Parts: sequence; structure tokens; C-alpha cells
Amino acid sequence: MSKRRKLTPEERELWSRVAASTRSIREKRADTAELESFLDGASPSKSPRQPNPELRGFHLGQHAKPSAHRFDLAPSPAEHLAKQPVTMDRKAHKAMTRGKLNPEATLDLHGMTLAEAHPELIRFILNGQSHGKRLVLVITGKGKRSDDDGPIPRRVGVLRHQVPQWLRMMPLAPAVMQVNEAHLKHGGGGAYYVYLRRLR
Repeated sequence: MSKRRKLTPEERELWSRVAASTRSIREKRADTAELESFLDGASPSKSPRQPNPELRGFHLGQHAKPSAHRFDLAPSPAEHLAKQPVTMDRKAHKAMTRGKLNPEATLDLHGMTLAEAHPELIRFILNGQSHGKRLVLVITGKGKRSDDDGPIPRRVGVLRHQVPQWLRMMPLAPAVMQVNEAHLKHGGGGAYYVYLRRLR
């Protein structure tokens, strides 16, 4: 069996430095146990918080004033139609939107229900096209906002929203070339210019 080698002075100095910078695991465990016991005893049981007597009977929003502003995030029919491409003669379109072209026929749907208005619109547009008319005016009215809309918001002016959709559907779509909101002199937001295609 080989004899154990003795440490050199340099090795002894290095070992003493390492030993001085270390800490016993047993000490660490004792510190941890002491800390845990302290924390367990340091948190006294909290009594339930009593409600402030001044807040009893308070309801969230009870003093809020109703907002006078109403927001309709859906685009208006006029905004939607303004984004549509111009399929008719551009010069005629410019004159039409400025109110410089006079409609050759007018249909007033104001006050009608959807069930009454739809067949009237179909008859008016197809008869207008068969008689060679190009620009006709359809009056829908702007609609009235009721005082109490209830929890579910409703569109104002049902016909104003519905008529452009009907004009894009069968049987009217092949007869219609362009739809635009009318100029103020012809009803503004409560009426539409409908430019018809020629019969072949």
C-alpha cells in the first residue's frame, strides 16, 4: 500500500482559503428550519374585514348619467355605396351625384312595411327599364329613432338599409347599373338614385 503524500505549503494555504469560504449544510438546514418556524408564528389569523357601513345600499352605476351619445359602428348605406366602383359613365355619374340630373320617375316607399315595399320596388324598377328610363329616384325616408331602443340596438330607417340590398338581388340586379345616395335637393340620405341599364 502506497504511503499518503503530505500537502505542500502552497496546497495547505489554498485549502484553508476554500474552507474559510464554505458554510456547513447543517447550519443552512438549521437556519431554514428557524425561518419556517418564525414565519408560521408571525402570521396571526386575520379577522374577516367588516364592510363599510357607508357603502351599504350602494349599487354600481346608480349615480351615472345616461349618455346622450349613441354609436352605430356599422357603416351607413351611403358609406357603403360610396365605396362601390362606378360602372356608369363617369361624367353622368358626377352630374348625378351633384343633383344636376333630374330623375325620370320617382317611387315613394316612405311609411310602407318591408312586405309592401319590396313588390312595389320590383314593379317600379322593371317597368322603368322596360319604358327606357335611365335615372329613377327611390324615396325611403331616413327613419325615426324611438325614445326607448331597449337592450338590443335597432337600425334606424329599415327601408333605407334594405332597399340597396334588394337592388343588388334578383330579379332587380340585372336591371340596375348604379345606386347612389341622392343629392339634398332630391331627398339626401332618405332617397337613392338608381341608374338603370338599357334593355338589349
